[in-house]
Amino acid sequence: MASRQDALAALVAAPPQEQTRYPANSRYFGLPARVRRLPDGREATWLVPRVLPDPAQMTDLAVHTVAPLDRTDVLAARYFGDPLASWRIADANGRGLPEELTRNPGTRLRIAVPDGMG
Repeated sequence: MASRQDALAALVAAPPQEQTRYPANSRYFGLPARVRRLPDGREATWLVPRVLPDPAQMTDLAVHTVAPLDRTDVLAARYFGDPLASWRIADANGRGLPEELTRNPGTRLRIAVPDGMG
């Protein structure tokens, strides 16, 4: 029986498939998928993990001070014209989950895009 580490190494080494079909505004746009045939014949498919951008390599667009009842989807609609782009706010603030960003009123959020996109 293969070890857990061997299984993980096999998953990581699986060849990429064609790029996934997420829309251009998705955090998953352009990420390749990988497929591995399991011992029972089923296929396991997953996305290659997305590497978060370095916030230091981003261009500031604005700074937003969180107010009570702020939500990241509303902020994304205001600053990016797309309520589904709240992940961009999380990226600029070094956080994985957008909903963590508006828990504390008074927090200053950086609104930024990767260098070259501003």
